Amino acid sequence: MAQKRGFDVARLFKTLGAILGFFITAMIFVFIGLIFINVMNLMLTEPIVFDGNTALIPIKGAISTTGGTDVWSKGGVKSGSVVKWIQEAEEDDSIKAILFDIDSPGGTPVGSVEIAEAVKKAKKPTVAVIHEMGTSGAYWVASATDTIFANRMSTIGSIGVKSSYLEFAGLMDDYNVTYRRLIAGKYKDIMSPYKEMSPEEQRKVQERLDRLHEIFINSVAQNRGLDVAHVHKIADGYIYFGDEAKELGLIDFIGSKEDAKKHIGQELNITVEFKKYSEKKGFFDMFTGVMHEASYTVGQGIGSVWLSSTEDKVDFLV
Repeated sequence: MAQKRGFDVARLFKTLGAILGFFITAMIFVFIGLIFINVMNLMLTEPIVFDGNTALIPIKGAISTTGGTDVWSKGGVKSGSVVKWIQEAEEDDSIKAILFDIDSPGGTPVGSVEIAEAVKKAKKPTVAVIHEMGTSGAYWVASATDTIFANRMSTIGSIGVKSSYLEFAGLMDDYNVTYRRLIAGKYKDIMSPYKEMSPEEQRKVQERLDRLHEIFINSVAQNRGLDVAHVHKIADGYIYFGDEAKELGLIDFIGSKEDAKKHIGQELNITVEFKKYSEKKGFFDMFTGVMHEASYTVGQGIGSVWLSSTEDKVDFLV
Protein backbone atom coordinates (compact mmCIF):
# COMPACT_ATOMS: atom_id res chain seq x y z
CA MET A 1 0.00 0.00 0.00
CA ALA A 2 1.33 3.42 -1.00
CA GLN A 3 2.10 5.70 1.91
CA LYS A 4 0.36 9.10 1.89
CA ARG A 5 2.68 12.06 1.82
CA GLY A 6 2.11 14.73 4.46
CA PHE A 7 1.63 18.41 3.64
CA ASP A 8 5.15 19.86 3.14
CA VAL A 9 4.92 23.30 4.85
CA ALA A 10 8.62 23.99 4.43
CA ARG A 11 8.43 23.38 0.70
CA LEU A 12 5.39 25.67 0.41
CA PHE A 13 7.17 28.52 2.19
CA LYS A 14 10.26 27.97 0.06
CA THR A 15 8.15 28.26 -3.11
CA LEU A 16 6.35 31.36 -1.86
CA GLY A 17 9.70 32.88 -0.89
CA ALA A 18 11.09 32.25 -4.36
CA ILE A 19 8.02 33.86 -5.98
CA LEU A 20 8.21 36.85 -3.65
CA GLY A 21 11.94 37.22 -4.26
CA PHE A 22 11.41 37.14 -8.02
CA PHE A 23 8.63 39.74 -7.75
CA ILE A 24 10.74 42.08 -5.59
CA THR A 25 13.74 41.74 -7.92
CA ALA A 26 11.56 42.46 -10.96
CA MET A 27 10.07 45.54 -9.27
CA ILE A 28 13.56 46.84 -8.41
CA PHE A 29 14.66 46.49 -12.04
CA VAL A 30 11.48 48.20 -13.25
CA PHE A 31 11.95 51.06 -10.77
CA ILE A 32 15.62 51.54 -11.75
CA GLY A 33 14.60 51.45 -15.41
CA LEU A 34 11.95 54.12 -14.88
CA ILE A 35 14.43 56.34 -13.04
CA PHE A 36 16.96 55.92 -15.85
CA ILE A 37 14.37 56.74 -18.53
CA ASN A 38 13.14 59.81 -16.65
CA VAL A 39 16.66 61.10 -15.98
CA MET A 40 17.60 60.68 -19.65
CA ASN A 41 14.37 62.39 -20.67
CA LEU A 42 15.15 65.34 -18.37
CA MET A 43 18.67 65.58 -19.77
CA LEU A 44 17.45 65.51 -23.35
CA THR A 45 14.58 67.95 -22.81
CA GLU A 46 16.49 70.45 -20.63
CA PRO A 47 15.78 73.89 -22.10
CA ILE A 48 18.62 75.25 -24.21
CA VAL A 49 19.64 78.85 -23.74
CA PHE A 50 19.86 80.68 -27.07
CA ASP A 51 21.48 84.04 -27.70
CA GLY A 52 18.18 85.65 -28.60
CA ASN A 53 16.91 89.20 -28.38
CA THR A 54 13.85 88.45 -26.23
CA ALA A 55 14.03 86.90 -22.77
CA LEU A 56 11.64 83.97 -22.27
CA ILE A 57 11.06 83.50 -18.55
CA PRO A 58 8.85 80.62 -17.33
CA ILE A 59 6.47 80.94 -14.38
CA LYS A 60 5.06 77.44 -14.10
CA GLY A 61 3.81 75.91 -10.88
CA ALA A 62 3.11 77.33 -7.45
CA ILE A 63 5.02 80.49 -6.55
CA SER A 64 6.97 80.83 -3.30
CA THR A 65 10.12 82.47 -2.00
CA THR A 66 11.92 79.15 -1.69
CA GLY A 67 10.48 77.20 -4.57
CA GLY A 68 10.43 74.39 -2.04
CA THR A 69 7.75 71.75 -2.17
CA ASP A 70 6.65 68.95 0.07
CA VAL A 71 7.21 65.36 -0.95
CA TRP A 72 3.87 65.16 -2.74
CA SER A 73 4.28 68.29 -4.86
CA LYS A 74 5.28 68.39 -8.51
CA GLY A 75 7.40 71.51 -8.39
CA GLY A 76 7.21 75.24 -8.02
CA VAL A 77 8.51 78.68 -8.93
CA LYS A 78 11.25 80.24 -6.80
CA SER A 79 10.64 83.99 -6.79
CA GLY A 80 14.32 84.76 -6.27
CA SER A 81 15.25 82.92 -9.46
CA VAL A 82 12.67 84.79 -11.52
CA VAL A 83 13.77 88.15 -10.07
CA LYS A 84 17.39 87.27 -10.92
CA TRP A 85 16.45 86.41 -14.51
CA ILE A 86 14.58 89.69 -14.89
CA GLN A 87 17.61 91.60 -13.64
CA GLU A 88 19.92 89.67 -15.98
CA ALA A 89 17.64 90.42 -18.93
CA GLU A 90 17.57 94.10 -17.98
CA GLU A 91 21.37 94.26 -17.86
CA ASP A 92 21.82 92.36 -21.14
CA ASP A 93 22.02 94.90 -23.99
CA SER A 94 21.11 92.23 -26.54
CA ILE A 95 17.72 91.69 -24.85
CA LYS A 96 15.04 94.04 -26.15
CA ALA A 97 11.93 92.66 -24.41
CA ILE A 98 10.87 90.11 -21.78
CA LEU A 99 8.14 87.50 -22.30
CA PHE A 100 6.73 85.69 -19.26
CA ASP A 101 5.43 82.19 -20.02
CA ILE A 102 2.78 81.67 -17.31
CA ASP A 103 0.96 78.54 -16.23
CA SER A 104 0.45 78.87 -12.48
CA PRO A 105 -2.31 78.85 -9.85
CA GLY A 106 -0.53 81.49 -7.76
CA GLY A 107 1.23 80.97 -4.46
CA THR A 108 2.49 82.87 -1.44
CA PRO A 109 1.97 86.65 -1.17
CA VAL A 110 5.65 87.49 -0.69
CA GLY A 111 6.84 85.33 -3.58
CA SER A 112 4.18 86.74 -5.91
CA VAL A 113 4.85 90.36 -4.90
CA GLU A 114 8.62 89.95 -5.27
CA ILE A 115 8.19 88.91 -8.89
CA ALA A 116 5.48 91.51 -9.63
CA GLU A 117 7.63 94.33 -8.26
CA ALA A 118 10.64 93.20 -10.30
CA VAL A 119 8.43 93.15 -13.43
CA LYS A 120 7.22 96.69 -12.74
CA LYS A 121 10.79 97.94 -12.29
CA ALA A 122 11.83 96.56 -15.69
CA LYS A 123 12.57 99.29 -18.21
CA LYS A 124 12.24 96.98 -21.19
CA PRO A 125 8.83 96.01 -22.65
CA THR A 126 7.23 93.14 -20.74
CA VAL A 127 4.60 90.74 -22.08
CA ALA A 128 2.80 87.86 -20.35
CA VAL A 129 1.27 84.81 -22.01
CA ILE A 130 -1.17 82.81 -19.88
CA HIS A 131 -1.69 79.20 -20.91
CA GLU A 132 -3.99 76.92 -18.92
CA MET A 133 -3.97 79.06 -15.79
CA GLY A 134 -2.90 82.47 -14.58
CA THR A 135 -4.78 82.94 -11.36
CA SER A 136 -4.33 84.59 -7.98
CA GLY A 137 -0.63 85.38 -7.36
CA ALA A 138 0.26 84.39 -10.93
CA TYR A 139 -2.28 86.90 -12.23
CA TRP A 140 -0.80 89.49 -9.85
CA VAL A 141 2.51 88.94 -11.67
CA ALA A 142 0.86 89.07 -15.11
CA SER A 143 -0.96 92.30 -14.25
CA ALA A 144 2.41 93.99 -13.68
CA THR A 145 3.44 93.45 -17.33
CA ASP A 146 2.74 95.90 -20.14
CA THR A 147 0.63 93.48 -22.19
CA ILE A 148 -1.20 90.21 -21.41
CA PHE A 149 -2.15 87.47 -23.89
CA ALA A 150 -4.27 84.44 -22.99
CA ASN A 151 -6.21 81.66 -24.63
CA ARG A 152 -9.97 82.22 -24.68
CA MET A 153 -10.31 79.13 -22.45
CA SER A 154 -7.51 80.06 -20.02
CA THR A 155 -8.57 80.41 -16.39
CA ILE A 156 -7.70 83.90 -15.17
CA GLY A 157 -8.25 86.08 -12.14
CA SER A 158 -9.22 84.49 -8.82
CA ILE A 159 -8.34 87.78 -7.16
CA GLY A 160 -8.63 86.63 -3.59
CA VAL A 161 -6.76 85.31 -0.57
CA LYS A 162 -7.21 82.12 1.41
CA SER A 163 -5.90 80.58 4.60
CA SER A 164 -7.83 77.37 5.09
CA TYR A 165 -7.04 74.21 6.98
CA LEU A 166 -8.60 71.02 8.34
CA GLU A 167 -9.65 71.05 11.99
CA PHE A 168 -9.51 67.80 13.97
CA ALA A 169 -10.89 69.01 17.32
CA GLY A 170 -14.20 67.16 16.96
CA LEU A 171 -12.49 63.99 15.79
CA MET A 172 -10.13 64.13 18.75
CA ASP A 173 -13.09 64.48 21.13
CA ASP A 174 -14.68 61.40 19.57
CA TYR A 175 -11.53 59.38 20.28
CA ASN A 176 -10.89 60.94 23.70
CA VAL A 177 -7.63 62.61 22.58
CA THR A 178 -6.57 65.68 24.55
CA TYR A 179 -4.80 68.71 23.07
CA ARG A 180 -2.66 69.99 25.96
CA ARG A 181 -2.37 73.73 25.24
CA LEU A 182 0.92 75.20 26.53
CA ILE A 183 1.73 78.57 24.96
CA ALA A 184 3.13 82.01 25.76
CA GLY A 185 1.17 84.56 23.75
CA LYS A 186 -2.52 83.79 23.39
CA TYR A 187 -2.44 83.68 19.59
CA LYS A 188 0.68 81.51 19.27
CA ASP A 189 -1.32 78.43 18.27
CA ILE A 190 -3.93 80.28 16.24
CA MET A 191 -5.24 78.00 13.49
CA SER A 192 -3.96 74.90 15.22
CA PRO A 193 -5.80 71.94 13.67
CA TYR A 194 -6.09 70.38 17.12
CA LYS A 195 -8.45 72.92 18.65
CA GLU A 196 -11.57 74.79 17.61
CA MET A 197 -10.90 78.36 16.53
CA SER A 198 -12.52 80.93 18.78
CA PRO A 199 -14.64 83.77 17.28
CA GLU A 200 -11.91 86.23 18.31
CA GLU A 201 -9.22 84.19 16.56
CA GLN A 202 -11.35 83.87 13.44
CA ARG A 203 -11.85 87.64 13.41
CA LYS A 204 -8.08 88.22 13.71
CA VAL A 205 -7.30 85.93 10.78
CA GLN A 206 -10.10 87.44 8.69
CA GLU A 207 -8.63 90.91 9.28
CA ARG A 208 -5.31 89.74 7.83
CA LEU A 209 -7.06 88.19 4.83
CA ASP A 210 -9.10 91.34 4.17
CA ARG A 211 -6.03 93.58 4.37
CA LEU A 212 -4.03 91.42 1.97
CA HIS A 213 -7.04 91.24 -0.36
CA GLU A 214 -7.24 95.04 -0.40
CA ILE A 215 -3.55 95.31 -1.31
CA PHE A 216 -4.08 92.76 -4.09
CA ILE A 217 -7.07 94.68 -5.49
CA ASN A 218 -5.27 98.04 -5.43
CA SER A 219 -2.22 96.55 -7.14
CA VAL A 220 -4.28 95.04 -9.96
CA ALA A 221 -6.21 98.28 -10.42
CA GLN A 222 -2.99 100.29 -10.62
CA ASN A 223 -1.19 97.79 -12.85
CA ARG A 224 -4.07 97.48 -15.31
CA GLY A 225 -5.20 101.10 -15.18
CA LEU A 226 -8.63 100.07 -13.93
CA ASP A 227 -11.00 101.75 -11.51
CA VAL A 228 -10.59 100.33 -7.99
CA ALA A 229 -14.36 99.99 -7.61
CA HIS A 230 -14.47 97.90 -10.81
CA VAL A 231 -11.73 95.57 -9.54
CA HIS A 232 -13.49 95.32 -6.16
CA LYS A 233 -16.60 94.14 -7.96
CA ILE A 234 -14.84 91.34 -9.83
CA ALA A 235 -12.32 90.43 -7.08
CA ASP A 236 -14.51 87.82 -5.40
CA GLY A 237 -11.96 85.02 -5.83
CA TYR A 238 -13.84 83.57 -8.82
CA ILE A 239 -12.13 82.67 -12.09
CA TYR A 240 -12.86 83.94 -15.59
CA PHE A 241 -12.19 82.45 -19.00
CA GLY A 242 -9.92 84.38 -21.32
CA ASP A 243 -12.69 85.99 -23.36
CA GLU A 244 -14.48 87.10 -20.17
CA ALA A 245 -11.22 88.42 -18.72
CA LYS A 246 -10.67 90.49 -21.84
CA GLU A 247 -14.11 92.09 -21.52
CA LEU A 248 -13.37 92.91 -17.87
CA GLY A 249 -10.02 94.49 -18.71
CA LEU A 250 -7.94 91.83 -16.99
CA ILE A 251 -6.05 90.94 -20.18
CA ASP A 252 -5.35 92.69 -23.47
CA PHE A 253 -5.48 90.08 -26.24
CA ILE A 254 -6.75 86.59 -26.94
CA GLY A 255 -3.77 84.79 -28.37
CA SER A 256 -0.89 82.35 -28.00
CA LYS A 257 2.83 82.65 -27.43
CA GLU A 258 3.26 82.96 -31.19
CA ASP A 259 0.84 85.88 -31.21
CA ALA A 260 2.78 87.52 -28.39
CA LYS A 261 5.99 86.93 -30.35
CA LYS A 262 4.50 88.68 -33.39
CA HIS A 263 3.29 91.53 -31.18
CA ILE A 264 6.78 92.10 -29.77
CA GLY A 265 8.30 91.94 -33.25
CA GLN A 266 5.87 94.52 -34.61
CA GLU A 267 6.19 96.86 -31.63
CA LEU A 268 10.00 96.84 -31.66
CA ASN A 269 10.50 96.21 -35.38
CA ILE A 270 12.67 93.14 -34.75
CA THR A 271 12.66 89.47 -35.67
CA VAL A 272 12.07 87.87 -32.28
CA GLU A 273 14.42 85.12 -31.17
CA PHE A 274 13.96 83.77 -27.65
CA LYS A 275 16.68 83.47 -25.06
CA LYS A 276 15.35 80.89 -22.64
CA TYR A 277 15.98 81.17 -18.91
CA SER A 278 15.84 78.16 -16.61
CA GLU A 279 17.46 76.73 -13.53
CA LYS A 280 20.74 75.01 -14.34
CA LYS A 281 20.37 71.46 -13.08
CA GLY A 282 23.06 68.95 -12.35
CA PHE A 283 22.57 65.19 -12.33
CA PHE A 284 21.65 65.16 -8.62
CA ASP A 285 19.00 67.85 -9.16
CA MET A 286 17.49 65.91 -12.06
CA PHE A 287 17.51 62.70 -10.01
CA THR A 288 15.77 64.54 -7.16
CA GLY A 289 13.19 65.84 -9.63
CA VAL A 290 12.47 62.30 -10.80
CA MET A 291 12.02 61.16 -7.21
CA HIS A 292 9.65 64.07 -6.55
CA GLU A 293 7.70 63.09 -9.66
CA ALA A 294 7.46 59.50 -8.46
CA SER A 295 6.46 60.60 -4.96
CA TYR A 296 3.80 62.88 -6.38
CA THR A 297 2.35 60.10 -8.49
CA VAL A 298 2.18 57.78 -5.48
CA GLY A 299 0.84 60.35 -3.07
CA GLN A 300 -1.30 62.68 -5.14
CA GLY A 301 -4.44 61.42 -3.44
CA ILE A 302 -3.14 62.19 0.05
CA GLY A 303 -3.69 65.69 1.46
CA SER A 304 -0.48 67.49 2.41
CA VAL A 305 -2.19 68.63 5.59
CA TRP A 306 -1.25 65.25 7.06
CA LEU A 307 2.42 65.95 6.33
CA SER A 308 2.84 69.44 7.79
CA SER A 309 1.73 71.28 10.88
CA THR A 310 0.19 74.73 11.13
CA GLU A 311 1.24 75.02 14.78
CA ASP A 312 3.83 77.78 14.30
CA LYS A 313 2.59 79.54 11.19
CA VAL A 314 -0.45 81.06 9.52
CA ASP A 315 -0.23 80.49 5.79
CA PHE A 316 -1.83 82.87 3.33
CA LEU A 317 -2.09 82.00 -0.36
CA VAL A 318 -2.88 84.32 -3.24
